[in-house]
Amino acid sequence: MRNTLQALIAALLAAGFVAHAGAQQLRPEIGKPLQQAGELLKAGKAKEALAKVREADAVGNKSAAEQLTIDRMRGAAAQRAGDTQAAINAFESVYASGKLSGAEQGQVAESLAFAYSQAKNWAKTGEWAQKAKAAGRNTAELNQLIAYVQAQSGDYAAVARDAGAAVAAAEQAGRKPAEDDLLRLADAYQRTNNAAGHATALEKLILHYPKKDYWSAYLNNVQRKPGFSSRLSLDVMRLKLANGLITTTEQYMEMAQLALQAGLPDEAKAIVDKGFASGALGTGAEAERHKRLRDLVLKQQEETKAGLAKAETEAAAAKDGNELVKVGTVYASMGQADKGAGLIEKGIAKGSLKRPDDAKLRLGWAQLQSPATRTKGLQTLRSVGGNDGTAEIARAWAALARQG
Repeated sequence: MRNTLQALIAALLAAGFVAHAGAQQLRPEIGKPLQQAGELLKAGKAKEALAKVREADAVGNKSAAEQLTIDRMRGAAAQRAGDTQAAINAFESVYASGKLSGAEQGQVAESLAFAYSQAKNWAKTGEWAQKAKAAGRNTAELNQLIAYVQAQSGDYAAVARDAGAAVAAAEQAGRKPAEDDLLRLADAYQRTNNAAGHATALEKLILHYPKKDYWSAYLNNVQRKPGFSSRLSLDVMRLKLANGLITTTEQYMEMAQLALQAGLPDEAKAIVDKGFASGALGTGAEAERHKRLRDLVLKQQEETKAGLAKAETEAAAAKDGNELVKVGTVYASMGQADKGAGLIEKGIAKGSLKRPDDAKLRLGWAQLQSPATRTKGLQTLRSVGGNDGTAEIARAWAALARQG
């Protein structure tokens, strides 16, 4: 807060609080000490500047313009010196003078908002901040102060409203929303139990600011969603692996086993290989167990390859498209993305699927693996629906693809 305050004071001085003396044709006995006060402020000597302001204020028979200039300088010097109450008194006098333009009113109101924040008077801080906004002030510092005051008061509905407006304005202007605005929005939605809003804010964070912490929060939120299906656990772990969030022995073991259960031993082998390369597998008291898992993976890999052509033929002859989707997913997991995507498309076209959105998710996942179908994959993923986590996972893959 103090760095912001110093920047604001510097802006106020640059805007004319120091040069104001000459503009008002002050008497020398007032103008000279005020000019000296300005120089002292520039040199970082706020207390000495206040002494010069008092010297100017001691002159008798001051005009309204002279008093206004003195109060301006007193407010700036007192705020810099940490004399919060003196700054408040001075700036309130300036504001009440009736001599300020609309822009100046906003500037002084903003200064008062920051002064009251130093005194931790949040009600007055909010009051003056809103006056500054009403006068047309829209600085980043003022907006941050308003958000801080709202959080201090527990008014998270207001935080959500203002942060949401800032995010929407940035998107409408074709800009990336500010990270701080998205974080405030996500936090406010969570505190107000707006699950849908919270999920959307997290989704925007992983899209625009793909940090591990945001990915972890997004994926954990998907798994906590009411109605989330455990059959999608492997999909969540794929996204975690892609974002460097699979690191422990238990995570590698669980993911490899899930891949085996899904009939995807080639994917399981890739997972196990990463685990051994990282040192998470193959070491410690359970190193033999890890090796047994690898042996099982290799065995299932050979069995799957041996029977895959037959499985493809049987899937093509089936009345529905479920087996084609399954076989296509196996091919995609083996690195044959184009063939896998083609079989999944045939399965979708044949119809009578148990889970159509799952099939589209598999298709989009396969299409993303090939540069030739990457754009098509994004379109496919955007079409995925479902209320059990499928749609959220599809959008996460799309976000990850846009980052790459």
